[in-house]
Amino acid sequence: MSPDRNEFPEHPWCAATLDLIMRPLAKVRAKVVPEASGRVLEIGVGTGMNFKNYSNIDSLVGIEPDPHMLRRARERSGSLPFPVVLEQAGAERLPFDDASFDTAVMTWVLCTIPEPERALAEVFRVLRPGGRLVYAEHTRARGNVAAWMQDRLTPLWKRLGGGCHLNRDSVAMISRAGFQAVGCQAVGRDSWTLLPVYRGTGLR
Repeated sequence: MSPDRNEFPEHPWCAATLDLIMRPLAKVRAKVVPEASGRVLEIGVGTGMNFKNYSNIDSLVGIEPDPHMLRRARERSGSLPFPVVLEQAGAERLPFDDASFDTAVMTWVLCTIPEPERALAEVFRVLRPGGRLVYAEHTRARGNVAAWMQDRLTPLWKRLGGGCHLNRDSVAMISRAGFQAVGCQAVGRDSWTLLPVYRGTGLR
């Protein structure tokens, strides 16, 4: 059964400003996204900021629930040198067969997905055995004071940031979903910060 489009979130202001807000993290995208290969699934394409960083791939399938984000992503996808299919869908119910993809890409999306554990289970399902999840995510702060501040700020932050939770331990979620960690490293400082970022790879 097809999902009800009225259930998808809409964040027009966030879609209009996302490129500017995320610009400081462009160098991280440029390191993470080129690791994708084969048939690729991108979870939460947003406005399509990752598209220019893909290189050695056969095709790209991207999902994005927000129609304002998706419209901008479709505008960006027209000149790409590989086949692209973009679908309006949530990560918790991926409309794809088991073992359909070689690589899944997630960049700063686990913080906004309403049911992140379910979404990771779906990503695990649609990756082939031996397939890879490449990711860059922010996570829960390591220090008690910073984590306390994240908890206090998250309710307001969600409203301003399109549903983003500052305090989710995204990296731990990936491990609990069954992915075997190949590499995980901090991007910049990971202590005394409200936004520790990690990038890494998990094997299916």
